[in-house]
Amino acid sequence: MRLDVRLPIGGLFSLLGALLTAYGAATRSRPGSAPTGVPIDLVWGVVLLAFGVWMLFLARRAAGRNPPPPPSPQTFGPPPASHR
Repeated sequence: MRLDVRLPIGGLFSLLGALLTAYGAATRSRPGSAPTGVPIDLVWGVVLLAFGVWMLFLARRAAGRNPPPPPSPQTFGPPPASHR
């Protein structure tokens, strides 16, 4: 089994992006939440969420494209008679 590093990275960024997006959406109308006029929590939450979803998509695409190789016959079974 091969572990693709994009899978845990995508999951982490998707989770953090969803939390930050929800927080930014919930505090959008509060005074002082966007002093520059840009709801930064909401914007960066969407960016993190998009990056996480992209990583998950790439990991899933790579898993379908490269199936694991079959085990070699030398790995399993008794050793050949020449090794005694």
